Amino acid sequence: MDNANENDGRPRSRPRVGHIQFLNCLPLYWGLARTGTLLDLELTKDTPEKLSERLVRGGLDIGPITLVEYLRHADELVALPDIAVGCDGPVMSCVIVSQRPLEELDGARVALGSTSRTSVRLAQLLLTERYGVEPAYYTCPPDLGLMMQEAEAAVLIGDAALRASLHDAPRLGLQVHDLGLMWKEWTGLPFVFAVWAARKDYLAREPETVHDVHRAFLASRDLSLDEVTKVAEQAARWEAFDAELLERYFRTLDFRFGPEQLAGVREFARRTGPTTGFPADVAVDLLPPE
Repeated sequence: MDNANENDGRPRSRPRVGHIQFLNCLPLYWGLARTGTLLDLELTKDTPEKLSERLVRGGLDIGPITLVEYLRHADELVALPDIAVGCDGPVMSCVIVSQRPLEELDGARVALGSTSRTSVRLAQLLLTERYGVEPAYYTCPPDLGLMMQEAEAAVLIGDAALRASLHDAPRLGLQVHDLGLMWKEWTGLPFVFAVWAARKDYLAREPETVHDVHRAFLASRDLSLDEVTKVAEQAARWEAFDAELLERYFRTLDFRFGPEQLAGVREFARRTGPTTGFPADVAVDLLPPE
């Protein structure tokens, strides 16, 4: 992955790759340092929303992109097969925390503690179509204590959701509803929160590099899951969660992107596309084999 090429008149030797700064992506990146591949990448760490925006605008060549943003820009991107962040049942880190049963939230204030359009859209879809309610949504920082002073329920994702559902909600006597589990019970399908994608224009210029990066992430993912106890122990040194919980979390997540996950993506697109900015039958282009 070190062949220099010209882009906008300047040489670049390493692909620009995004890295989500959430615990749920740690197993996808942990192995890169172990395999030595990390040195071959120009990594940019940021939130899912900002990385998605950079990939769409051309500031990254390859990277994670939230499902909604991928579907909105599917004509410009190619998804990498067999790698994603999702769940096939509970996800633990995408939740609705509520002071009352979900079917009683019609007209109630619901705080959105994230700008992650995929999790927010999933929560809204479930509340509207599965529970028949139309809350009044507003966006605010992901501080559960402050949220519950003004709202009847809150949507949280990522590390903030883990903290809220495992620590804060039980202390405050709040109900925790797992979005991944709710989707699975409703549709019978896995849910995908983010895919890995390459820009089609970059793939046209650097097909070998895209395949190299794809193989590197698959190898990193597989190594991390083989050594998941060690990954959890190391992560516990700097996180507010113990190693046992982190290992359970990493084993709960689904990092695959195969036929069942694609079926889940298509079902989400069918249900949300026309109201979210993409066709209900949006085509998902996968990176072809070499």
